[in-house]
Amino acid sequence: MEQMILDYPSLLVDKSAIAVAFGKAADTYDSHAAFQREVGARLLKLLPEDMRGKTVLDLGCGTGYFAALLRDRGARVVCCDLSEKMLDKARQRCGLTNMQYHQGDAESLPFGDRSIDVVFSSLALQWCNDLSGPLREMRRVLKPDGTIYFSTLLDGSLHELKQSWNVADKYQHVNDFHTLDQIKIALAQAGCHCHQLDLPTITVWYDSAFSLMRDLKGIGANYVSGRSNGLTNRSMLLKVEQAYRGFRNHQGLVPATYQVCLGVIHI
Repeated sequence: MEQMILDYPSLLVDKSAIAVAFGKAADTYDSHAAFQREVGARLLKLLPEDMRGKTVLDLGCGTGYFAALLRDRGARVVCCDLSEKMLDKARQRCGLTNMQYHQGDAESLPFGDRSIDVVFSSLALQWCNDLSGPLREMRRVLKPDGTIYFSTLLDGSLHELKQSWNVADKYQHVNDFHTLDQIKIALAQAGCHCHQLDLPTITVWYDSAFSLMRDLKGIGANYVSGRSNGLTNRSMLLKVEQAYRGFRNHQGLVPATYQVCLGVIHI
């Protein structure tokens, strides 16, 4: 078994380190992003089918998978991501027709006031320190009567992996995620009073903990604030795998449980 180091984001993050991590995963992201596509597809179902004449900001666009689908609905799509290498992948997928590409941070968007009709952001906001900041920024760039569609992960996600790592050592290898109360407070602080939240639990099944960790590393989720500087060795990984087997179902598969928040905000 090859050595593998797994980290995941905490609530205090280094954006430059995150951009580097995702940039390194740009070539492998699509082959490991089945869960990300499922969440994004659920969010996309909430948007109108006909988006002709609308300018849509895909915030945290990654390799452009959903940007292409948004353009198929007739939208003019503005892709924004921390990672220039991810944006390169999005350009390769989507081209230039009705597309724009900007490197930027959700907490300081590189767009003018009231320049966007719709914001679509799937599984990007968990990389922000304080959700009220990006929510204010999204409100700022939206035109009157604009709408924000977002998804993020909640506290309790990947709890099986967190528990299994606790058997191996005392350090944090799986990040903490925002609680639902923190999201509600951030919405209030950002003045987003008209909103609806859906809170599905999504379970992805794997044949081993190693398979889950390969997916997480493959999408670029290999940064965590405050992690140990020590190496993650084979012995530790085997301890994690052994502990994770305690979650097996009758078919011998192990779960990765995600608590998801799907939100729609009307401005």
